[in-house]
Amino acid sequence: MSDQGRRKVGIVAGTALAGALLPGITLGPETADAVLAVLVASVVLAVLTQLVFIGPSGRVPLPALAAFGLAGFVQDALIWWLLSWLGPKFSTLHIEGFTTILLAALCTRGAVLLISQLPPQPRTAED
Repeated sequence: MSDQGRRKVGIVAGTALAGALLPGITLGPETADAVLAVLVASVVLAVLTQLVFIGPSGRVPLPALAAFGLAGFVQDALIWWLLSWLGPKFSTLHIEGFTTILLAALCTRGAVLLISQLPPQPRTAED
């Protein structure tokens, strides 16, 4: 999987994790509403992080990973803040409080960094 693919998987995983774990994020009363809210949040996060990408390309040493992680955390927090305003306009997503925004950004950036550091898949003869 490419670095962009890993980033997108990390964004979706982090968004779903934040929506499932954080009490300040309301996804919707029904499963279909919750899935739509996670998809809307994931698409907004993916598009904006692709436009302004802050993060490592491939495996990097720990100090660089920490610097990228902090800068990416700020970026994700700003995007979650935007989602707290946009969410009710496009889906059933509702985010309450600045602390929830910071925790959601931490979930998202943590998932992206964790998945980006996984070893690459071995190439087969068919590739």
